[in-house]
Amino acid sequence: SRLSAEEQDRVFEPGGQRRIVLATNVAETSLTVPGIHYVIDTGLARVKRFSPRQKIDQLRIEPVSQAAARQRAGRCGRVASGVAIRLYAEEDFTARPEYTTPEILRTSLASVILRMAALELGEIAAFPFVEPPTPRQVEDGYRSLFELGAIDEKRALTPLGRELARLPVDPRIGRMLVASREFNCLCEMVILAAALSIQDPRDRPQDKRQESDRAHEEFRDESSDFVQLLNLWKFFDEAFRHKESNRKLWTTCREHFLSYVRMREWRDLAGQLREMAAELKIRENATDATYEQVHRALLTGLLSNVGLKSQEGDHYAAPRGIAFAVWPGSGLKKARPRWVMAGELQETTRVFARNVARIEPEWIERAAAHLVTRTHAEPHWDRARGEVVAWESVALYGLTIVSRRKVSFGRLDPVRAREIFIEGALVAGELDTKLAFFAHNRALVREVEELEHRARRQDVLVDDRAIFAFYATRLPAEVRDTRSLEAWYGEAAKADPKCLFLSKADLMRHGAEAVTEELFPRQLRMGEQAFALAYRFEPGHPLDGVTMNVPLALLNRVDEAAIDWLVPGMVREKVAWWMKALPKRLRSALVPVPEHVTRLLERATPGRRRIADEVLDYCSRLVGERLDSSAWSKDELPAHLAMNLRVVDDAKRELAAGRDLAALRRQLGEAASLTLAQSKPGLEREGIKAWDFGDLPAEVAFRRGNQSLTGYPALADEGESVAIRLLDTPQKAAASHRGGVIRLLALDLKEQVKQLERGPSGFNALALRLQSVVPADRLRADLVACVLDRAFVGEDEPPRTPKGYEEQKKRARARLPAVTEAAMRHAQAIAEAQHALAAAIAQSASLGKVTHEARAQMQRLVYPGFLSATPWERLEHVPRYLRGIALRLTKYRGNPERDQRHAPVVAELWARWEARGEADRKAGRESPRLEEFRWLVEELRISLFARELKTPFPVSAKRLQKFWDEHLRA
Repeated sequence: SRLSAEEQDRVFEPGGQRRIVLATNVAETSLTVPGIHYVIDTGLARVKRFSPRQKIDQLRIEPVSQAAARQRAGRCGRVASGVAIRLYAEEDFTARPEYTTPEILRTSLASVILRMAALELGEIAAFPFVEPPTPRQVEDGYRSLFELGAIDEKRALTPLGRELARLPVDPRIGRMLVASREFNCLCEMVILAAALSIQDPRDRPQDKRQESDRAHEEFRDESSDFVQLLNLWKFFDEAFRHKESNRKLWTTCREHFLSYVRMREWRDLAGQLREMAAELKIRENATDATYEQVHRALLTGLLSNVGLKSQEGDHYAAPRGIAFAVWPGSGLKKARPRWVMAGELQETTRVFARNVARIEPEWIERAAAHLVTRTHAEPHWDRARGEVVAWESVALYGLTIVSRRKVSFGRLDPVRAREIFIEGALVAGELDTKLAFFAHNRALVREVEELEHRARRQDVLVDDRAIFAFYATRLPAEVRDTRSLEAWYGEAAKADPKCLFLSKADLMRHGAEAVTEELFPRQLRMGEQAFALAYRFEPGHPLDGVTMNVPLALLNRVDEAAIDWLVPGMVREKVAWWMKALPKRLRSALVPVPEHVTRLLERATPGRRRIADEVLDYCSRLVGERLDSSAWSKDELPAHLAMNLRVVDDAKRELAAGRDLAALRRQLGEAASLTLAQSKPGLEREGIKAWDFGDLPAEVAFRRGNQSLTGYPALADEGESVAIRLLDTPQKAAASHRGGVIRLLALDLKEQVKQLERGPSGFNALALRLQSVVPADRLRADLVACVLDRAFVGEDEPPRTPKGYEEQKKRARARLPAVTEAAMRHAQAIAEAQHALAAAIAQSASLGKVTHEARAQMQRLVYPGFLSATPWERLEHVPRYLRGIALRLTKYRGNPERDQRHAPVVAELWARWEARGEADRKAGRESPRLEEFRWLVEELRISLFARELKTPFPVSAKRLQKFWDEHLRA
């Protein structure tokens, strides 16, 4: 059957040579081929069967029956005696069924049932068939007819079924013809219906597949094989109308690998179908139908043959769990659209789809409206649509056509939709409406919720069930969306305007008297600034606790100690936590904790220093021993007991947030300074080389938007000139202004400065002595900076008026020579002492740890930039400190025990100083007394390790501890 008609005819041509005919089932027909004397029977045949479960035709190779085998043997010997050779055992032959399965048991019964119903022959199960079909076949036939709409749920014939019964074609083909009335595409449909009813007119010889494919390429369409059939029809119809003879028409078909006989059959059948359609009063369309019209009409008869492209592999998923592949000769084999339908599904080695076309899933849903199953899941309130919706999934025999489509739930389950509407829209507050009651109720709920957040308790607001009951008892059953609510409320409010208004009594379990504005304020004041506070009670949430909004320009003004005290209503809990974080031996002295919390709060000044330090100080006095930060446990402070800082810009947009003030300043501190400077246009200047700008105030107050700000103007050293900058803290302004004044004086006294920069007398010898520590050019710059700072400002207050500047300039000119001479004297003394100490350290390498300590101390005293970094009043003492280190090394050799007894005391104080300095740098704090403590430690070293060098005042570890407690415990 794969050969062309011409090649098949060669079987019957007599010849002098031996002929071998390879056939499948042709020997079982009445056809006799003259001259055949031998039949070789494999005992197999390809049998067409219809699968009622899968609704597809199966072409499987099966063993033939005994009757078929005898018929095959009878094919030889018609004109002469012959021989039949069976390629299977006799036992196999006798074990086979006696007769071939009747065709009625191998085909769909839909057409038979339809015809019997139209002729009113009764139930098919009661009809006296010679070979009665199985109940499963009968059931399948009824289902097929129901799918086509030919029968109703009671299996009664519908008007559509009566029309289909009048058409002598397969019911599926007939359904397409009837659908052409609805979609106005009869002209195209009779062509396609006829094509689906005959054998494919396209020839594809085994040995000429490529040639035939090229010949058929001109008809191909990448969207639909049905369009390819229409193109083929147009080609033949035009050739038929302009034919000169049947012979030329036959030649044209052969050149295009078309069967002339099947093309004529197609044309004749199309004409007959057109006449039948006319009898059903289906009119032909005056214009060409669109792609959608044609394929939606086809789809009415092919609902079981749709497929969805699989995510993996080249197959399509079809209804009833079938998977099929597109036939290799299809025009859609490469394109593989997402959704397709097939004119035929046929199983050979696998299930193949022939005559495939691209379709849209919406077409399937409309055509199969009586077949699809709809499931609805997750009903929920949709604020944008103003109604309760659910996710709808639509499936055809197990194949999902629509997945998670949003549909209105009110028409599906009005009672449940009303409940969800009350819960999701009214109770949860997710409703877009201008009705007065809703705004009032939401404001009231927020007010009570805020009381809960402030008090950090969840027993003030009633639960949602109480609010639900309030609305449920007042709203009628038909109110289940925004539209119905607004319509009902418009009428109800005329009689009772407050019919849906909640009261505080409805929402509160108790009065929450403990939550007052004094304990939980809405703002936190720091000096003249007020920062807005927000409360949240949600453990684990980033905003749990109290959040303070900090404008970017004020970030550097935030007092770390002040925010550590949170608000009065939360401070007791924080103090109690710190007390409970102490070791057990200390906690026993704090029982009961609430009483000690009260005593501490009565004597402490909120915001003066951190709560942890207040607790340490309180406990130290209580237990009679000095406690430090090492006393705390390793437990972390709960997040809600630390102020959450939210840094915002002018538009209230969040720039950063966190509970670590130092980290926020590292991230945004410079931006905060710049923001403040930009807030006062016209104040800043650059390129200043003389005091020509009048008075410079120490601070300026102004407003930015609705925020009151204070800035601190100062001169800033720009190298070749100075600038006026607006800084955000007095400390930054003071440091910058001192440097700016020195630079401006240096520009005015440039001749004197140039002479200083060339190097004072004795500088070269000094540089040579310190070359191992400081390069000469660095030493010269350091010396100049030291001299200018002391001579130009020193201990004076940097001027801020033109008059004060002129007076300062006179003092600077007068002091410069004496300061230069003093600086050189100090530097030379330091250089000599350092040189001697370096030699002593080199000779003491065997002393181990004490040598390392000596070297580290020397490097902290003499380093690049030490002259300008060391306070002026301390420069004269540095040589003594260096000699003290050398003396310690000498004494260590004679009495190491004494050194080892004092070293831990100094090490602990020094470590404390370093830790505090690091903490201050991270937090952006400045502690003026911390530098004083550093030099007290140096004096303590002299007192303990080199007493003969004497100290200018009494010093001891106890005195240093007292100094720390009084000035640095914060």
